[in-house]
Amino acid sequence: MTAPNPINIGIDPEQRARIVQGLARLLADSYTLYLKTHNFHWNVTGPMFRTLHLMFEEQYTELWQAVDLVAERIRALGAPAPGSYRAFAELTSIPESDGVPGARDMIRELVDGNETVVRTARSISKIVEEAQDEVSADLLTQRMQVHEKNAWMLRTLLEE
Repeated sequence: MTAPNPINIGIDPEQRARIVQGLARLLADSYTLYLKTHNFHWNVTGPMFRTLHLMFEEQYTELWQAVDLVAERIRALGAPAPGSYRAFAELTSIPESDGVPGARDMIRELVDGNETVVRTARSISKIVEEAQDEVSADLLTQRMQVHEKNAWMLRTLLEE
């Protein structure tokens, strides 16, 4: 049996490993935010029900597609992508909700969650830049753009 060809994409193995560690945290944060957003979609009530139900659906649908992109980037860099609740719980910075919060608290939690994903993506940027990993840099830029916009849109719902 022939051994597979080693990865030779112009990124040092040590740099790839550091990028993968960061992307694993991004994947865990994104998946945790996906679960929280989907949960809130199912359980939101009150006068903003329809608006929030639809907004949360748009956001969890986008997140579902995004987790695949992040996981596939990890794989392209030569590492297995984390994929269990246990692994995500160990890697994420986003806390789970206790019970079913009210609609305004859901919004606050999702603002915080989206901003956490932005901070996680931003924390990887320097490593990615040093490695000249433009593909990961592009992915991070796209994720930051989506989550900054989501946080802004959600935050407007909290204004009086």
